[in-house]
Amino acid sequence: MLNLDETVNFQPKSYDLLAIGEILVDLISTEYDEDSSGGTYQRFFGGSPSNIAMNTTKLGIRSAVASAVGEDSLGTFLKSQLQRAGMNTDSIQTVQEATSMVMLTKSTSTPVPIFYRGADYKLAYTTELEQQLENSKILHFSCWPISRAPARQTLEKAIGIAQDNGMLICFDPNYHEKLWEAGEDGISYVKSFIAKSDIIKPSEDDAERLFGKHSPETYIEKFLELGARLVILTLGKDGAVVSNGRTSEAFPSLATEVVDTTGAGDAFWSGLYAGMIKGLTLRESVSMGLAVSAFKLQYAGAVVDLPGLEVIGSLYRI
Repeated sequence: MLNLDETVNFQPKSYDLLAIGEILVDLISTEYDEDSSGGTYQRFFGGSPSNIAMNTTKLGIRSAVASAVGEDSLGTFLKSQLQRAGMNTDSIQTVQEATSMVMLTKSTSTPVPIFYRGADYKLAYTTELEQQLENSKILHFSCWPISRAPARQTLEKAIGIAQDNGMLICFDPNYHEKLWEAGEDGISYVKSFIAKSDIIKPSEDDAERLFGKHSPETYIEKFLELGARLVILTLGKDGAVVSNGRTSEAFPSLATEVVDTTGAGDAFWSGLYAGMIKGLTLRESVSMGLAVSAFKLQYAGAVVDLPGLEVIGSLYRI
């Protein structure tokens, strides 16, 4: 059982975190405009697992991402951003599809995405990916790679390798119906991955898309019933609730200024992972996740210029 007052023990590995899933371009409007009619958009590095790998590198832990881009200028832009951050790009595959994009309206609440998918779900299982798995402590994935083949089969195989190697397996159940093929029961498929995961972090919106409208307490019960070991339910301005099935605890938000919510959940994951790897307890790591998210919320875009983990900890008194 994962207890809030304890640290997570990891085996010595070359990498701390391997994030598998989408890398893409976020096109975010320069103005707040809920119907997406604004004419000007700005290009940002994006893709939840890739955001997390980038953020955690800035926070001082060793991270890598496995994903796929197209042989185009957008793919070159994304790889160059990873390289500028000092990250290894050996597991970024180049495929014969356009680099994926998401269009978002700048928002102080939950942004509504429009998906343009191409290269991201062409991720194949390779020798390089297997080597990264065997040499990492944590496996992180989201709903994007499991929503379409061949990335789905790649992720399923990766989870088996991660289980055999004693990795901590973490799942962001960020279900969106439009990621799936028409007629496919994506919700049931997402639920089937919960028991394979040690930590899951749904937002309240994620939980509602999977279970319908309920209270936070009911959402947590449903995730636990499906086999999650630790559930972290983020609630926007109301912070987060964490439960391992025996104890539950509420954590207040640390945000004081909200410019753009894009990537706030990714920032939370990033602080959580960096805290765990740095030897903080799970309780301290959850607080660090909220601190990194609060820092990110002050800026537009999913990936911002984060200071080191110790600096953020001092800013928010963690």
